[in-house]
Amino acid sequence: MDNPLLQAIKKANQGYWDEAHRIVQQINDPISHWLHANLHREEGDLDNARYWYHMAVREYTDKDIREERRLIKQFLKTGE
Repeated sequence: MDNPLLQAIKKANQGYWDEAHRIVQQINDPISHWLHANLHREEGDLDNARYWYHMAVREYTDKDIREERRLIKQFLKTGE
């Protein structure tokens, strides 16, 4: 698993929020911002999540957190 964002998703799904957060903080692109928003939503920091959705040019969502991560993972693999 070469892509650090895929690694961050794996860590987040395993419950290692801090590790996942550290990974996304090191990357500056819309997809990392999307995952960053998702992580803050899981944390319960909704204002910060809204900021990162804005940075990712995405609407805030209350979609299931793991389902959203599945969509991010799919996007990383296919670009769609």
